[in-house]
Amino acid sequence: MNNNDLNVLDEVNKGATMGMDAIEFVEKKVGDENFRQVLNAEYSKYQEISNRANDLYAKFPTNKEPHETSAMNKIMTWWGVQMKVMSDQSNSNISELLLNGTNMGIIEGRRLINQNPDINKDIHTLLCDFVKMQEDSANTLKNFL
Repeated sequence: MNNNDLNVLDEVNKGATMGMDAIEFVEKKVGDENFRQVLNAEYSKYQEISNRANDLYAKFPTNKEPHETSAMNKIMTWWGVQMKVMSDQSNSNISELLLNGTNMGIIEGRRLINQNPDINKDIHTLLCDFVKMQEDSANTLKNFL
């Protein structure tokens, strides 16, 4: 595994971890059971991507550990979520918050695809699957705006 492969794999895992963190932070604020079930399904999709990334880390010889969100980043994400949903816990507001993060992930993922055409095939497949999953997630979240 070369450095480019490792960097892309780390970015995918970081994106999946951040997606799981964001859903975990807002899920407790959701009053609508249907929306909560949708978020739980989205969480599972992020978790599956993260698991696949972890499997790839194990497949290639490297001393690098899979990306984990630092305590500081988790605190900052949690705080940002709390501030944005403090006065408005509507499906629309929570969906918009998650959609903003998802869109950032889509942009970063597309950039990684375009700038790294020669990465390992398995990592490329995972990256493409992650971007597709986020695009599907964005379409799902739009239904709650």
